[in-house]
Amino acid sequence: MTAVSNAPVSFERELPSGRAGLRQALSAEWTKFWSVRSTPWSLFALIVATIGLGALSTNALHGQPFAFPDPTRRILVGFNLGQFAIGVLGVMFISAEYGTGQIRSTLSAMPRRPVVVAAKAIVMGGVSLVVGEILSFVTFFMGSAILAGTQSHVSIGDSGVMRVLVESGIYLALMGLIGLGLATILRNTAGSIATFAGLVLILTLLLSAMPASIINAVSRYLPANIGATVFAVSTPGRLQGTPVFSSQVGLVILALYALVLLCGGCILMIRRDT
Repeated sequence: MTAVSNAPVSFERELPSGRAGLRQALSAEWTKFWSVRSTPWSLFALIVATIGLGALSTNALHGQPFAFPDPTRRILVGFNLGQFAIGVLGVMFISAEYGTGQIRSTLSAMPRRPVVVAAKAIVMGGVSLVVGEILSFVTFFMGSAILAGTQSHVSIGDSGVMRVLVESGIYLALMGLIGLGLATILRNTAGSIATFAGLVLILTLLLSAMPASIINAVSRYLPANIGATVFAVSTPGRLQGTPVFSSQVGLVILALYALVLLCGGCILMIRRDT
């Protein structure tokens, strides 16, 4: 006869060793990024703003007897509106989780909150950069085709054009990260979007009412003025009479804004309850 063992039988599954890290968090955030409704709508608004306004603005130059001084900037005029779409996308990427309470599930699956913020920043920054670069080149080639045969025609081989196209995509990516950083701090969709709009638009209008000494000292640090230098083929030393940084220095400043906001949001996420 076969001996029967009296040892208890365990039906528990053997759990994998180790713990979830950045790679797993990136996979989760990538899935969430493309599964929410705000992503396709924000990207659609971004495409319409950049390509649509670029086409309308460029078409207005067609048939004019004189050459426009900076047609590339005119072609990319839609990026001034598109930055709001990418900023809203950055805000919604995390604020929507606070609004629905899904952030509790996120932090239960990944208790290390800095990893969550880093994963969101990598996904948001990577997608924004790729989309921004594609849109800058597509919009430019479209505008160049519209201006073919006119005095304002511009080609990608012209001086400064390639720099503008590459930096325009970087600019959009950084604005998306700034929106993400603001929402990580504020945790509220409406408040974060309002703050982003205030930072980009309203703060510029308020500053214009200040004394000239304050305008000259502060205006070069504003995202709107940094964007104006990025989209210009020949970066001016002054913009509407006020001094500005070069486009490269401006992008570094924007990167610092994004880094400070994301780090601040990460610290607050660690200290606060969800």
